[in-house]
Amino acid sequence: MGRRPARCYRQIKNKPYPKSRYCRGVPDPKIRIFDVGQKKRGVDEFPLCVHLVSWEKENVSSEALEAARIACNKYMAKHAGKDAFHLRVRAHPYHVLRINKMLSCAGADRLQTGMRGAFGKPTGTCARVSIGQVLLSVRCRDAHARHAHEALRRAKFKFPGRQRIITSGKWGFTRFKRGEYLELRSEGRIVPDGVNAKLLTWHGSLADRQPGQAVFPPSVAGSA
Repeated sequence: MGRRPARCYRQIKNKPYPKSRYCRGVPDPKIRIFDVGQKKRGVDEFPLCVHLVSWEKENVSSEALEAARIACNKYMAKHAGKDAFHLRVRAHPYHVLRINKMLSCAGADRLQTGMRGAFGKPTGTCARVSIGQVLLSVRCRDAHARHAHEALRRAKFKFPGRQRIITSGKWGFTRFKRGEYLELRSEGRIVPDGVNAKLLTWHGSLADRQPGQAVFPPSVAGSA
């Protein structure tokens, strides 16, 4: 008996049903890698960020997430180059899907139980996504913006429902807007932290700061 089509599980109906010590025997999700490309490149190297955003409240299967990751990665590697982007899958398939198996062969009427004990056994996993939730994110240089858009457009065909491609106003995967990031970096208040960045504030002990990293509140800085 093969997999049921994903349309059978697309609607979000019940409570989340994650894998636990009570919910055992769950098959592994199809997607195992969530970051591909140059995931160790610093925060300053890839300023542009493009998102694929879900425009529906639905379940997205782990098979669909894996297919979208492969499609997006393949296009970006071919047209932008393997070292020119970082792709991150933002939705994680934690919700367990169930199936109440029925025997359909000859003589199955003796063995079928109908609706008795119809809770079902785990058959796969999916991610419960809401409207406006980011499914995939690509960070790259500004020169490869059109390739990132096309790669995510191709990934859209792997998902049910509607999605939108949105160019972020933030710097890479950080929480800072691009103009704000450049301003803070010129002031020396940004500390690179892998693919992210930390903001130096005036809280905390000065003894723990590196030389040149002391930041004073506006009231103190203005009076100095």
